[in-house]
Amino acid sequence: MRLDRFIASQREELSRSKVKELCRRGLVTVNGAVVKSSDFSVDEQSDEVCISGERIGYREHVYIMLNKPAGVVCATKDRLTETVLELIPPELRRRGLFPAGRLDKDTEGFVLITDDGELAHRMLSPRSHVPKTYFVRLETPVSEDTAARFSAGITIDGGELCLPAELTFTDVPNECLLVLHEGKFHQVKRMFAAVGNRVTYLKRVRIGALELDEKLPLGACLEIMHKDVDKLLTRQSPD
Repeated sequence: MRLDRFIASQREELSRSKVKELCRRGLVTVNGAVVKSSDFSVDEQSDEVCISGERIGYREHVYIMLNKPAGVVCATKDRLTETVLELIPPELRRRGLFPAGRLDKDTEGFVLITDDGELAHRMLSPRSHVPKTYFVRLETPVSEDTAARFSAGITIDGGELCLPAELTFTDVPNECLLVLHEGKFHQVKRMFAAVGNRVTYLKRVRIGALELDEKLPLGACLEIMHKDVDKLLTRQSPD
């Protein structure tokens, strides 16, 4: 891989032209030797690339767990509203990041931020049916009839038929966990509206088998280790 491409792919703030300037100034080293040509070829897996003594590690893709707060939109840019990408700290930013899937503006919880388009496609494909788990607080208590209707596949407004969904009761009568295997527009709210109830608070707490870190504050994020990435694609519903 060309040296300028290597560095630019790992650091959002460093364009290829900036890398060329850093090389010209003698600030870039490869395996301890100063390299002044930005088209120098490096092995991204084994060579040690540094800028002013700081090592630039290589990751083909990055996977970020964000605990989205209400009021932030799942978009790469928006002229009026803060986006999820604006919450990513500088040390995790790189070119090509995007939210893999969406949450409503007023919904909190787990949003995956990545630059891995292939994984996002697999995760979001309707054929994958990757389960997504939501904590739901409602205006009135949840009934056994609601759980049965969701399990059978409920028809929501507009005549759309939902795939079977699993509802789990909690110790609080008007709170539950809901597992969906698809992502229709405002689906959770529309499903409960179809049974005469109203969602007052909604938070996504799990994608596949990967749970939102309960210690992660709203608006904060952490990098998902590669050993956990496959958990995002599991079709198994949580217990």
